Amino acid sequence: NSTSRRFPKGLGNDHDILGTHVGFHNYRASVSGQLNGMEDEYYYGRNPTEPIIANYRNLHKQNTDYVGGFTTFTGAYRSRGNGSSLPEQIGGAYKDAMSEPDGWNVYMYMQGETIMKKENHVRLSDTQKDQWGIPLLVTSIGYDDNDEKMIRDFLEQSAEMLVVAGCKNVKQQDNHQAPGLDIHEMGGCRMGADPNTSMLNKSNQIHQCKNVFVTDGACMASTGNQSPSLLYMALTARAATFAVSELKKGNL
Repeated sequence: NSTSRRFPKGLGNDHDILGTHVGFHNYRASVSGQLNGMEDEYYYGRNPTEPIIANYRNLHKQNTDYVGGFTTFTGAYRSRGNGSSLPEQIGGAYKDAMSEPDGWNVYMYMQGETIMKKENHVRLSDTQKDQWGIPLLVTSIGYDDNDEKMIRDFLEQSAEMLVVAGCKNVKQQDNHQAPGLDIHEMGGCRMGADPNTSMLNKSNQIHQCKNVFVTDGACMASTGNQSPSLLYMALTARAATFAVSELKKGNL
């Protein structure tokens, strides 16, 4: 919503790049199972951490039928007891049954890389506006064949790991949720050396508008499979240092 006579397609958007090449992390797939034993063990509090299996696909050579890879997050928990079999769901017996933990449940879920492409984009509507007269955002983003192949591979690999670990009742799940219903959306204002194919330079500065910097996930040119939050902080610190330097030189 920043059109002008100089930038009729939006601020700094001389080459129709703004809003394109949007990516995200794919969390659709998960695997779970039940593990016998360790019934005298429990955990305390709400632990904020999960074990992580770093990506092991396509690291040094292409060894799958898809591009990219995935990080695997894992964990285990004990669910509450089940008092549904009792004749009355009230009283001391029911309370005791609900207080007794069930067995261990183990889970694994993916954080998959997606390939940024021009077709995955957001744009401002030409016809629809909100109550303040601002054009509504139109989102056109979806999964592709590469994503589907990665999901199948994750499910197969993770299910095999749980079986080998001794888990029973191993289940695979693909929730088919739409992109954007989780976290780590990226792209739309990507960095690059060529102003014809990117919005930002290597310092997160808009090519055509030197006093504007973009340092959040919009600047990303690829998603990777790792969690990016600390990277955004580092990019912001670097861009701020560069901006101060340029300001002192009189370039801003």
